Amino acid sequence: MSTPAEKHAFRVSGETALTLVAFIVFFTALLAWVYLFSRPVIEQSTRTEKLVVLNQILSPDLYNNDPLNDSISLPAEPALGTKTPSTVYRARINGKPAALVMDVVAPDGYSGDIKLLVAFNAEGQVLGARVIEHKETPGLGDYIDPRKDKNKDTPWITQFNDVPGSLSAQDWHVKKDGGKFDAYAGATVTPRAVVKAVHRARDFVMANRQVLFMPSAMQNLSGPPPDKR
Repeated sequence: MSTPAEKHAFRVSGETALTLVAFIVFFTALLAWVYLFSRPVIEQSTRTEKLVVLNQILSPDLYNNDPLNDSISLPAEPALGTKTPSTVYRARINGKPAALVMDVVAPDGYSGDIKLLVAFNAEGQVLGARVIEHKETPGLGDYIDPRKDKNKDTPWITQFNDVPGSLSAQDWHVKKDGGKFDAYAGATVTPRAVVKAVHRARDFVMANRQVLFMPSAMQNLSGPPPDKR
């Protein structure tokens, strides 16, 4: 038989538990409401940021559609370095294919993955690239990001602006390795990774450029030949 003290302790424990449950329910509902309320703002902000980067590598006079609303999802693709589904934004001029902007990942950066947006024209030529996320060493390898590059007039990443389609496989290396791309002395691991990733993506686009503009493109994609470099 419980003593008065034990009954009191049990009642207090029950009241405390109910209070905690009420707080949990209240704050969970509050967080859900805040998320639902702020979601449109977050989505619009994300859209605006993507459009800013997209317009840095894709001239607005090349298209008159809305690439952010003309997109397809690709499954994880080794040729693009992606381990999760990614998005391809398709630019058109008067309904005709003009360019693609796609997610590309360089998995072999000095400090891990380097995520990029890369633009290609309808023939597969590289139009431009921008680093959107990386963990490269500040002051050493982070010059791949134009915001960190000390050369503000011609940042390193602008070497991917309008890359000629005539480049050979050997050209797709940094100059230290006999290629065409510059790299800052003492920090070549990072640019090597970026050049290699863009080259692989370019091969992927060349192999699939006809179907990438079709709604069913991702069902017919094929990767480029195995990288033997």
